[in-house]
Amino acid sequence: MTDITGPDRVETSSPTLRTGTTPHSRSLRATSLRVLRYIIIALVVIIFAFPIAWMLLSSFKTQIDITTNDNLFVFTPTLQNYQNVFQQQNYLQYLFNSFLVAAVSTLFSLILGLPAAYGIARFRAHWLGLVLLTARIIPGITFLVPWYIIFGQLRLLGSYWALILSHMLVGLPFIAWVMIPFFESLPQELEESARIDGASTFGAFIRIALPLAVPGIATASIMSFIFSWNNFMFSLVLAGDDTRTLPIAIFNFLSYSSVDWGGLMAAAVVITLPVLIITLFVQRYIVAGLTAGATKG
Repeated sequence: MTDITGPDRVETSSPTLRTGTTPHSRSLRATSLRVLRYIIIALVVIIFAFPIAWMLLSSFKTQIDITTNDNLFVFTPTLQNYQNVFQQQNYLQYLFNSFLVAAVSTLFSLILGLPAAYGIARFRAHWLGLVLLTARIIPGITFLVPWYIIFGQLRLLGSYWALILSHMLVGLPFIAWVMIPFFESLPQELEESARIDGASTFGAFIRIALPLAVPGIATASIMSFIFSWNNFMFSLVLAGDDTRTLPIAIFNFLSYSSVDWGGLMAAAVVITLPVLIITLFVQRYIVAGLTAGATKG
């Protein structure tokens, strides 16, 4: 007689019995994890999107509709808030000031920051990177009094140059710090080949490194532009009546006794919308730039 309980019986037993799971249970667990992931993503989207949605809806409401909870989603929209923003408050001038200061400060930060980042990356001068990072993490209010005194002596208070130079204080170190690991991740063989063909170090930087670093440059540029666009503190102290930027001009809707919530929300939409549109168009460059420096090696 054959012993069915012997080793041969154990070897022919089902893998399901040995592991304690079945294909159905594994599929059910995978489905549960996928549903849980979607739920978490939906919660995160709702948490971050609700303030923007509330701001957008409130910009089309009257003051009464905003201050009452009965008209959260059902109300008669009005464009009066936007008319007040662009006709009575001269927000087109403030919009131009913000764009000019953000664009020029970002451009000058790129002109100075990209060669600095390339030099630090290629010559392994990481201590200079730490110095730039220190300038980035120091609170901006620390520099306000020195900036005020310097610009006052130079008679630049209230000018565009005062805002541009002060915004570069944060934009320049940020661009350099972001681009250092990106330049380090680029293969040096291409630059060495360019030097063999007669290119200088600066020529290799312009013709080889910069074209390969476009994703990182786009990331650093957008981040620097957004900082300058949203900056409030430097503009509050250093801007003049003709050079006020959007974050400062929003104070026109705040008074001692009341707040024009409709105008405030419309102004907030005007501030947010340009940066949001730019970010949506260049988001693939931002993602590529943020992850490129981490792929070294």
